[in-house]
Amino acid sequence: MKTEQLVTSLVADRAGSTRPLGRAVGRAVVAGALVSLVIFAIEFGTRVDLAAAFATWRFDFKLVLVLAALMAACSACLALARPVATARWRWAVLPVLLVAAVALGTELAVLPANAWKARLVGSNALVCLTAIPLFALAPLVALLLALRRAAPASPALAGAAAGALAAATAAVIYAFHCFDDSPLFVLTWYSLAAIPVVLLGAALGRRLLRW
Repeated sequence: MKTEQLVTSLVADRAGSTRPLGRAVGRAVVAGALVSLVIFAIEFGTRVDLAAAFATWRFDFKLVLVLAALMAACSACLALARPVATARWRWAVLPVLLVAAVALGTELAVLPANAWKARLVGSNALVCLTAIPLFALAPLVALLLALRRAAPASPALAGAAAGALAAATAAVIYAFHCFDDSPLFVLTWYSLAAIPVVLLGAALGRRLLRW
């Protein structure tokens, strides 16, 4: 069979199995998140002022931002698992950028300039850099196992997308423990914490998702 015929066959097969792959990815996220939630409950726990936090715009924006990132990463993960990847998933990034811009603009507008550095540094930066990669490990393993049934055009990119989805899942969990709600903190430290997970996903994807 020629390469072109093989790719065409894989594309046709993937077109008929999008929903099963979507379900597999969803189950992987849920299964990995459950493992991470056990670690979260034992070692971290929710912040003591959680009820009051829901009444603040910063905490609400933080939740909307990490959930938007979760949806965008899921879209990218499914798209990049295909033999012929499409760029339509990039539209899912727009809500993330919009929420980030609104949250950051609001914070800079209402906060005095001399308080920006304190909000940026926060009080839990090191915990954030540790907890998000930790919570992302189980979802990443589950996602890579789920994606082995796919035939990605680029195993490394598919693995990176799996890493981004795992990191976003971890960020949603960690958000309920983190006391730093400022968009300055969230956009900086949550993003930095996600980078090693994405890189790990790319490295593992290159080896495990070959076809």
